[in-house]
This record gives sequence, C-alpha cells and structure tokens, in this order.
Amino acid sequence: MGLFKRNPFGHILLLKKWLIRFFGMITHQRYRGFNQMHIEGSEIIKNLPDKGVLFISNHQTYFADVVAMFHVFNASLSGREDNIKNVGYLWHPKLNIYYVAASETMHEGLLPRILAYAGAITVERTWRAKGKDIKREVNPNDTENIKIALNDGWVITFPQGTTRSFKPVRKGTAHIIKQHKPIVVPIVIDGFRRSFDRKGLRIKKKGILQSMVIKEPLQIDYDNETIEEIVEKIEFAIEQHPSLLKVIPVEVLQEQEELDKKRKWEY
Repeated sequence: MGLFKRNPFGHILLLKKWLIRFFGMITHQRYRGFNQMHIEGSEIIKNLPDKGVLFISNHQTYFADVVAMFHVFNASLSGREDNIKNVGYLWHPKLNIYYVAASETMHEGLLPRILAYAGAITVERTWRAKGKDIKREVNPNDTENIKIALNDGWVITFPQGTTRSFKPVRKGTAHIIKQHKPIVVPIVIDGFRRSFDRKGLRIKKKGILQSMVIKEPLQIDYDNETIEEIVEKIEFAIEQHPSLLKVIPVEVLQEQEELDKKRKWEY
C-alpha cells in the first residue's frame, strides 16, 4: 500500500487502517469481555466478493452496531468461525467497508467526525432533521456516493433509518437495490440497546448477551420485482415486518416500553 494511497472518497488508506486498529482495540471488550456476542453465519462473509455487497440490518444504536460488524467481518475474513477471539484480525482490516449514516449524527462532535473517516457515507435524512419531522427531496449526491462505495467495496445500511424497532423500511434502500443490483446480505442484531446508550458510545449495562445473525443473500429479481415487494422482502429479512409484532411475547414488549421510558429521560 502506498503511503498516501486514497480511496474514492479521498481518505488516506493508511490512516483509515490505523483508525480501525485503534478503535477496534479499545472496543473489543465491549463485545467480548464486558458483554458476550453470539454470532451465526460468519461463513457467509468469507464467500462474498470483494465489492458490490450491501448489508441490510435492523438498528439499535448509532455506532455500536457498525463497530460490531467491523469486528465480525474482519474476524470472519481472517478465518475465525462465529467468534471474535484474538483481536489480531484487526492488523490487516478490510479497508473498503462503508456504512450509511445520517449527516446530522456524524457532525455531532469530534468523535463522530473521526469515526466517519473510518468509512461513513453521510446522507441527509429526507424525513427528519434536528428532532423534527420534515419532507425534502433526496440529495442526488447521497445516492451517487452509495453507488461509488458499492463499486469499491461493501456497504452497511440500516433501511429503517432509526434505532426504534418495527419502524417502516425506507423505500430509498429498495431503490438502491433495484438500480445498482448489489448482493444483499441481511443481518439481525439484538442486545445492543440493552448494552449501550442510544449513541452506542457509553456502556449502559454489563453481562448482556448480544447476538448477530448473518443470513444468506436475498434472492431478488432486480428487473421485475417492484419497490414495494423489495421493501417487504427487506422487512422480513431483518425481522422487522409489522406482522412479526403479533408473535412477540407481551413481557418482551413491556420490557421494551420500560427501556424507552428510561431513555426518554436519559437523553
């Protein structure tokens, strides 16, 4: 690697490598120490092509979800099977992993700005800004940047655009899938909102069993399936379709309501 070699977004790869190493080292205990993470499906990661892959996932915190995926992806590529033992896998991290994040979130302080350098593709929310509901047109630069990232590597996105459970999947993700035809890999996570604060920076509770299930790529007819059909397929794949609410135990929903009340006052 050249000393000042850059990715398509102008980020120096050597600097990005050291950022991933540093933050990976200081966050490792959050998933294998203070808490434990149960991983399924890591063998799928090893069999994916180097680029043109879109990971879709439910969302529980701003940053902890993505950081966990960086750990799991790199550990899997280094030959580990459903575990992140021995943080040495970070010595040669995959540098063309990107994640979609709201511009507003990534500009809230110095730390988010540093984390953005590790691979954020910042986009403007079209439905919400500064805590208020809005309506605005999609910024074409945002979709172009996602296209550039897919052409260069892997992209992680959270199609609901919020950390709240069972919110609708945004159609923008379906449009990206239909237009750019990536391999779409669903991921279902749990335990992160109980482990961390909403931003995913502060440890809220220790001893939590976190989980990450990586599923087989979706079978999508890019030319013939409608946007609505792809949206529904995404909702079921990341286990966020409204119909699934009917099978969640009442006590689990009550626990979630209590956590939401606490977060209302904490943030």
